[in-house]
Amino acid sequence: MISPVSRARLGAVAAVSASALAFRLCARIDWPWLVLDWVGLVPWLAVLDRTKSLREALASGLLMSLAFVLLLFGWFPSAIQNYSGGSWVLALLLLVLLAPLLEPQFVTFAVARHLAQKRAQTTDNRAQSGSRGGFWRTALLGACVYVGTEWAIPKLFADTLGHGLYPSALMRQAADIAGAHGLTFVLIVANECVLAMMRVASPLSHSPPLPEAATGERTGLRAVVAPMGCVIALVVGLLVYGTVRIQQLRGDGRRADVVTAGVVQADMSQYGRLATELGTFEAVRRILDAHFALSAEALDHGGIDVLVWPETVYPTTFGAPKSEDGAAFDREIGAFVTGAGVPLVFGAYDVEGGDEYNAAVFLEPAADGRVTFDAYHKASLFPLTERVPSLLDSSLVRHWLPWLGTWKPGHGARVLSLTLRDGRRLRIAPLICYDAIDPSHAIQAVRDGAELIVTLSNDSWFAYEGVPRLILVLSAFRSIETRRPQVRATTTGVSAIITPTGEFLGTIGVHERAALVAAVTPQRRAWTLMLAWGDWFGPTALACAVGLLAATRASRNNSSRRKCMTERESMRKEQWPWGRS
Repeated sequence: MISPVSRARLGAVAAVSASALAFRLCARIDWPWLVLDWVGLVPWLAVLDRTKSLREALASGLLMSLAFVLLLFGWFPSAIQNYSGGSWVLALLLLVLLAPLLEPQFVTFAVARHLAQKRAQTTDNRAQSGSRGGFWRTALLGACVYVGTEWAIPKLFADTLGHGLYPSALMRQAADIAGAHGLTFVLIVANECVLAMMRVASPLSHSPPLPEAATGERTGLRAVVAPMGCVIALVVGLLVYGTVRIQQLRGDGRRADVVTAGVVQADMSQYGRLATELGTFEAVRRILDAHFALSAEALDHGGIDVLVWPETVYPTTFGAPKSEDGAAFDREIGAFVTGAGVPLVFGAYDVEGGDEYNAAVFLEPAADGRVTFDAYHKASLFPLTERVPSLLDSSLVRHWLPWLGTWKPGHGARVLSLTLRDGRRLRIAPLICYDAIDPSHAIQAVRDGAELIVTLSNDSWFAYEGVPRLILVLSAFRSIETRRPQVRATTTGVSAIITPTGEFLGTIGVHERAALVAAVTPQRRAWTLMLAWGDWFGPTALACAVGLLAATRASRNNSSRRKCMTERESMRKEQWPWGRS
């Protein structure tokens, strides 16, 4: 026979698993599953309602982190094994141990929410315990802590619940106000409201009782109206804002010049293994031939203004050849650009001051028949693959982990210009792979005058079910936040051309070999709050959370003092009753 304690624990595990599974389905980024974003946290929130101690709340947060990581990032051990050649079991163990660091917001959220609820349940003041103030304070504090933690402790994959709203062309537009984290805040408050409605509609036998002062007022229809109205207001607000914003952007687009971009995806990756099998010369030869052929297909469409190839598609340094063969390949790429008369942006390596960088090379034909080029250096390098923290960088570490990278990070956002065939100058914000997960890079480049975002990526290490689309959606949010179109080229998919509203004008799927041609409208005047204030919502939410927690503690201390004074007064009256001489 299962004891009540064991039954409660099994119920908690089941509820946590249900919430994690809901967000695993949301991660498909498709319409049928978008609704789960609005209710997915409810099972776990119900568990948090029943926690009786800070330790239980902490354990619930850790369990949610683990379940979320295993269900949404269960592919990561295979990626680690594929990249490093190590053990899948060890990679899985590492993923389990790092779960609280990969998704720390669940832990801080659980703790903060427990503290807020404990205060609401112990205070004697009806206005603070009588449900209205207590509920909203708990909901807002939890949402602020959740979002603030994601900003303060940047996550490896930069994921947040707000990305799940991407399938709604209208709802996602609000990301230009507060980014994807702003959408996450909305979703958490909505989940709290849904749980509040469920408490009234079907009270949970294990839920903590409402404070005595509130029981008469917080039951029935009146208890449902406020949270239901909040959810409706949030949904309608997002839809209305999205409708208005899209209409505004359509008006802006008619005033700008159109640029036709060609994107090449050759479905070639893991160049090191290719070089081992074929030899370095033959590997580079095969890579370039594939991209020349697909580029020729794109040029056959006519009217191409710029060609874009993926990250590190040229797996050696450009402009500083390491051999005669390298110099010959450099000249061949230059001759292709000159012959086509079209600028080319492609991924390669660059050397500066003895340091090597992951670079985006900008080539354009010059009037004298030669080519000119400039390069952007990738600023955000993937940890423990492309870069090693200086504290860990030693000969011993590199001996045990020979696959660690040696690239140096670039100096941040840049704007590079290309002269198009008709003489127009196009100002571009280049991003390379991991650069695209941080809003600050794109925001700074657009502030500096960028009209178009060009993203080069190599997603072949993450070509597992659903993952390339998630990475694509992350990139699409950079266009929504800055209202700049984006041309995205990857080695194995998904490549895409993205509008300022986040719409895909065209895509090349995973492991497809193709060229994509589409026209985009560079934006010069479109303004957003994200451009004006930067990634402001995370730190603001964190500051509000600290303020609410401080107010909660101060109020709780005041309540304790009042209770103590009342007890003392009662004892004094019992000892010296009124009227006694």
